[in-house]
Amino acid sequence: MTDDLTPSGADLNRRARSVRPETRRRHAVELTGAETAGASPAPAGGWELPRAEILGLDVSAITFADAIAAIDAFVRSGKPHYVCITGAHGVIESRSDPHLLAIHNAADLVTPDGMPLVWMSRLLGHTSTERVYGPDLMRAITRLSPSRGYRHFYYGGAPGVAEALSARLRNANPGLSVVGTCCPPFRSLSREEDEAVVAQINAARPDIVWVGLSTPKQENWMASHLGRIDAPVMIGVGAAFDFLAGTKRQAPVWMQKRGLEWLFRLVSEPKRLFARYMKIVPLFLLLAAGQLLRTWFASRMRGGASPAMPAPPPHRPG
Repeated sequence: MTDDLTPSGADLNRRARSVRPETRRRHAVELTGAETAGASPAPAGGWELPRAEILGLDVSAITFADAIAAIDAFVRSGKPHYVCITGAHGVIESRSDPHLLAIHNAADLVTPDGMPLVWMSRLLGHTSTERVYGPDLMRAITRLSPSRGYRHFYYGGAPGVAEALSARLRNANPGLSVVGTCCPPFRSLSREEDEAVVAQINAARPDIVWVGLSTPKQENWMASHLGRIDAPVMIGVGAAFDFLAGTKRQAPVWMQKRGLEWLFRLVSEPKRLFARYMKIVPLFLLLAAGQLLRTWFASRMRGGASPAMPAPPPHRPG
């Protein structure tokens, strides 16, 4: 990605305003088909994707079925969209990076990738919020794709990972159409290299471009390529490439459900993740507690009912 291709703050702010609750036209999608079983009922004229503001970042307060239905509708619309899969790491990074925050708030969907964001969303009154975990979402959309005829492109990962991912998913999902893969170098691309990547992706005519570059690289890449990539949806899924390709182990389900995936990953990759989690875990807990207290006091001052706030689970964020 080259710096001069990055969208301006004004551009992102305009897009962010277009997806906020007061102007949700872009988020009105029709829910149809068996794959949306369990999704929120669609009112006449479409379906709104509610958001919970968590430390300044607007996180989609949705169910897993809602996320599948929304992405399916985005693809069928043919218009450009991008989806951020965000956990506590993305929220904390966005607090110190206004540009990254603007990218998240301008996204068409910002799913709660970790249980801490799910708990926060519920404590702020969105009680039906479910975790929309990147690898699980990727599996679900992949299963849906053969019947829909959707074409996939995988951009990111270490050398060989995207190819391994493609082989595994095609083997598990007969009829899956994977139209290309690309593993960019770790460094920034030159303008010429970036244009070649765009040409490669567009020539493949994908419906969904999966981006596995990690935060904040993948968010910056999607925002800077919106409108340049001729695909209805770009989805940033980070480590899902490694997990589904089998190059890295996922945390056991019981740890995922209890918000302990961060601990599993820390033990698995201590050198890479120690500094990150020693910053994220205490800071997120402190800031989240502060937001909940402010919300509670503000509600008391107004004399209204406060959001449903059961005792939060005693686990640290992942």
